[in-house]
Amino acid sequence: MAQTVTAEAAGVVPPPAPARTPAQPHRRKRVLNWIGVHTLAVTALLFFILPFVFLFLTSVMSDKQALTSHLWPTSWEWGNYTEVMRTPGFGTWWRNTLMYAGLGTLFTVVSSLPVAYALAKFRFRFRGVALMLVISSMMLPPQVIVIPMYIFWAKQMHLSGTLWPLIIPMAFGDAFTIFLLRQFLLTIPSEYLDAARVDGCGELRILISIVLPMIRPAIAAVALFQFFYCWNDYFGPQVYASENPGAWTLSYGLESFKGAHQVNWNLMMAATLLVMAPVILVFFFAQKAFIEGVTLTGVKG
Repeated sequence: MAQTVTAEAAGVVPPPAPARTPAQPHRRKRVLNWIGVHTLAVTALLFFILPFVFLFLTSVMSDKQALTSHLWPTSWEWGNYTEVMRTPGFGTWWRNTLMYAGLGTLFTVVSSLPVAYALAKFRFRFRGVALMLVISSMMLPPQVIVIPMYIFWAKQMHLSGTLWPLIIPMAFGDAFTIFLLRQFLLTIPSEYLDAARVDGCGELRILISIVLPMIRPAIAAVALFQFFYCWNDYFGPQVYASENPGAWTLSYGLESFKGAHQVNWNLMMAATLLVMAPVILVFFFAQKAFIEGVTLTGVKG
């Protein structure tokens, strides 16, 4: 009977298995991709950050050093900001801008929310036509209707020289705000609303008690959009408030400040930074709700 002799019994040691070499090409490719992506990100960051750095450094320079070859301040002139704040009318421009942006944002959100709710959750005839009219109104430039609107507010309502011709129309809704809120409302299941109706809730109570807490990100997003628009608006105050310096906003008053200090670039940069700072701070602290609201408004069409 033949006996099978194993390699170990015969004293023969099998050769070791070849060691696995790491996937060097794959690892090198990942490293190169990481370097490429981060290089582009850093380049984009510098592209957006460097103008603000230049703006800030120039704002704290002296008159003689501003816009010279010396990019770093030899002496930090923090008094430039104090001098800008002491400019006659600067405090009034701040107050008018806050009133314009605050009331405009409040009126727009309050008036647009019921319209968006109706377009998203109600079933009625010509709902599609109403939505198309809202969307088509966004395609109409404000410059097209500025002359008849100015005649109405200035000649009929006698509100020329004030900001009320810009604030009052916002109490009648905004097409862009209505569209964004409607897109977000479409993502809310109708079962929640039907259950509230079964319990006896009216539509107004449903909107305030149930819908409103669920769409806070969307409200934050549209509120920030409207606030930024009002804060940076130059065309509207120029049309309606240019004849009254007491009704100027920061965006329009900055043009007057530029004309008075066109050779003082350090003061110009300080004034520009003071006008931009509130908007940057508001976005910095509310960016999470802003990004979430903008993202979710496009989930369902």
